[in-house]
Amino acid sequence: MPIATVNPATGETVRTFEPMGAEAVERCLDDAVRAFAAYRTTGFAERAELLLRAADLLEADNEDIARTMTEEMGKPLAAARAEAAKCVKAMRWYAANAESLLADEVPDAADVRDSGAASVRTRYRPLGVVLAVMPWNFPLWQVVRFAAPALMAGNTGLLKHASNVPQTALYLDGLFERAGYPRGCFQTLLIGSGDVEAVLRDPRVAAATLTGSEPAGRAVAAAAGDEVKKTVLELGGSDPFVVMPSADLERAVKTAVTARVQNNGQSCIAAKRFIVHADVYDEFAERFRTAMAALSVGDPMLEGTEVGPLATERGRADLEELVDDAVAAGAEVLCGGRRPPGLERGWYYEPTVLAGITPGMRIDQEETFGPVATLYRVADLDEAVERANHTPFGLSSNVWTRSEEDVDRFVRDLEAGGIYVNGMTASHPALPFGGVKRSGYGRELSGHGIREFCNVTTVWQAAD
Repeated sequence: MPIATVNPATGETVRTFEPMGAEAVERCLDDAVRAFAAYRTTGFAERAELLLRAADLLEADNEDIARTMTEEMGKPLAAARAEAAKCVKAMRWYAANAESLLADEVPDAADVRDSGAASVRTRYRPLGVVLAVMPWNFPLWQVVRFAAPALMAGNTGLLKHASNVPQTALYLDGLFERAGYPRGCFQTLLIGSGDVEAVLRDPRVAAATLTGSEPAGRAVAAAAGDEVKKTVLELGGSDPFVVMPSADLERAVKTAVTARVQNNGQSCIAAKRFIVHADVYDEFAERFRTAMAALSVGDPMLEGTEVGPLATERGRADLEELVDDAVAAGAEVLCGGRRPPGLERGWYYEPTVLAGITPGMRIDQEETFGPVATLYRVADLDEAVERANHTPFGLSSNVWTRSEEDVDRFVRDLEAGGIYVNGMTASHPALPFGGVKRSGYGRELSGHGIREFCNVTTVWQAAD
């Protein structure tokens, strides 16, 4: 894929960029190492001052960067504004909380008395240069949720962003520079995916984090493992949205629509498989179908647009293949299932609901990255749990019920990194975020996220 902004609403190439050459990448690596040597010795107050300055700048830039994101990957403008605001919130949260999250931990004296130490403590120290390989779907948020904790912990960062959001990537590079960060603390590498492995294997890079597809995660994990380097992976998701008989159906349907089409359906934590108890299936299915069919699809720059185009032409083609395969195998299209008439220039696809999904269909096991929902009818709680776990992914999950017995069962048995009861999955700076199974490993955000790229150091000190 060339490094270029291609407007998904029109298919037109807006701007192209030359990838960095080997010499430029080498300078970035040297700058990152030199910056780390000094930046790691700064205090939390100084780091917080820099991050708060970056947050203020981003807040002032909200409209401009929102329009850039919408132009590059097609999210509705209102969603792009909200994404920028969320980044500001996370930056301020880490500026306020990093010091306490990384405070020395002192064990109970009685527990370590037999070690012979006069004092023992655990200290969190930065690892060094961290490489971030980030996707296009939340081009600002995905980066900030790595950069804010990594920088507050004293690390320096190198960003390899998706090739279709180069302007957002360069904006981030400039943002931290304008905020006053020392040269080399945060840098964008305009390189293709084929150049990532060489950077990852470079001994100056201490660790890596990746948000993206399972194949990309496997490649990064394999190279990092070969070099014995720490990685955090957030990969795909096929999150279940389970509706039980005691659920508030009105709220469940409204949330289900938002949960499926957020970011034009291109979100790892979007609800994708709607697993509904037989007692309420027919009513839920009809309400859900009606609401999905009523969504406004169109130019993402226009106020009021609820669903914009898919980010890439290949992404739409992949989605169409999954839908066509399911229909050919007997799935029923309740609404959508085609490119919307009148929007031929961009990469649009109608909000779609499919029923009658069976295990032989690709869509039953593969992630649908677009506004396509699959409906499943289940007979009881046991089948709901079984169906929810019947996926190679385990990122998050949604459960709708008023029964505490149901909640206890789902919390005990759902294979996911998050369980949201009577609400929609959403990332938040104070909550750990990540998955299990093929959705990856490690955690972002919260105290867990900031400690991922720290050297957890035991400090044992003998008596005089």
